Amino acid sequence: MTGTVAALRGFGPVFALLFGLQFISMGAMEMSGPFWPIQIKALSASDSVFGLAGIGVYVCPMLGVSLTSAFWGRMGDRYGNRLMMVRALTGLAVTQLLVAFAEDVWTILMLRFLQGACAGYIAPAQAYGVQVTGGRDRARLFAWLQVATNVGSLGGAFLGGIILDALPFATVNLTAGVICAFCAAVAWASLPVLPEGRDLMVAAKATAVSHPPSTGVPVIGVFGLMGMLLASRMVLQVPFSLYMSEVYGARHWITGLSYGLLALGFVVAAPMWARSFEGRAPSFVLGWSVVIAGGCSIITGLADSTHVIGLFAALYFTWGALLGGTTPVLLSLVSAATRSEKQGSVLGVAQTCQQGASVVGIIAGVAATQHFGLEAAFPLVSGLYGLSFFVALGLWLRSRQSLR
Repeated sequence: MTGTVAALRGFGPVFALLFGLQFISMGAMEMSGPFWPIQIKALSASDSVFGLAGIGVYVCPMLGVSLTSAFWGRMGDRYGNRLMMVRALTGLAVTQLLVAFAEDVWTILMLRFLQGACAGYIAPAQAYGVQVTGGRDRARLFAWLQVATNVGSLGGAFLGGIILDALPFATVNLTAGVICAFCAAVAWASLPVLPEGRDLMVAAKATAVSHPPSTGVPVIGVFGLMGMLLASRMVLQVPFSLYMSEVYGARHWITGLSYGLLALGFVVAAPMWARSFEGRAPSFVLGWSVVIAGGCSIITGLADSTHVIGLFAALYFTWGALLGGTTPVLLSLVSAATRSEKQGSVLGVAQTCQQGASVVGIIAGVAATQHFGLEAAFPLVSGLYGLSFFVALGLWLRSRQSLR
């Protein structure tokens, strides 16, 4: 806890507020995250409807985000990332409140798509954070913002399980909507207005000589690697709660806690990964990405082979710790290779790529478990991490050649 406070103070009070907003709002949205398959199954008239809607309830918001993130990123560069954060939080609040009153799966899917299209909070928050910190320590900045998301995921999933054990599912969504509305009000009232648009471009040009973008980073390849890693992670998004019920007979709160262990591992390890990579060459970071991808493949393979819930939980935590060295670190490489006045746009494109990869992972997970059963989930995850290993290896070799 002391280290967290020191890190937040090191970035400044505005970033501390940004951290808190991300933690609270993302935690609110994750309250329902692991339990949507249970709700969709209760509302579905047949197994085929459940199969389609079980995918759609996760895919629809991701499609909404992927279709609009680049646009909102450009709007952030032009009109300000603070305004985009307020807009996103307001969109989350309104759609989450409407979802609470939806009583059929098709209305839920439509609202979830609108939720994604109106949201897109993370990219402007990252771009705003780069402005606040002046672009310094990007790896640590993105790591701490991801820590906020994952701490929220841990607490939100656990709290959502407690609420669902005692109250109807609608209560979870109503609570999340109210919390997001509160966050939108706080963001509007408390986050300072920074130089935006034309003023930001002038400032960026003035500092371009002393702070040039990094070179030698294969941006498209890094996007591809991030996509592969995220697709691997998202395979378990839909079948996880069903897997826990079938294999371990777990109650909702145990499922929520286990689901959150991945986030907890990320929270513990991400700042350490970022500190280790600070000031390092891209080839060094990509070399460790090879190791991390291979480690994830091994860990998920081991998780598939055990039926001891304690060991499963420990492996899930370790998996999260390895993931702490992936997305925020790779995203910092992309950000550092991009001009200051284009941060919103490139981070919006990055979010589009991430959401698209997540959609692919979810569809692959549902298709595999529908055709081969829940026991196919972890082997698929392990295999996809194996492919990520080879992608990372290719990028590392290319970066070493570029250095020579």
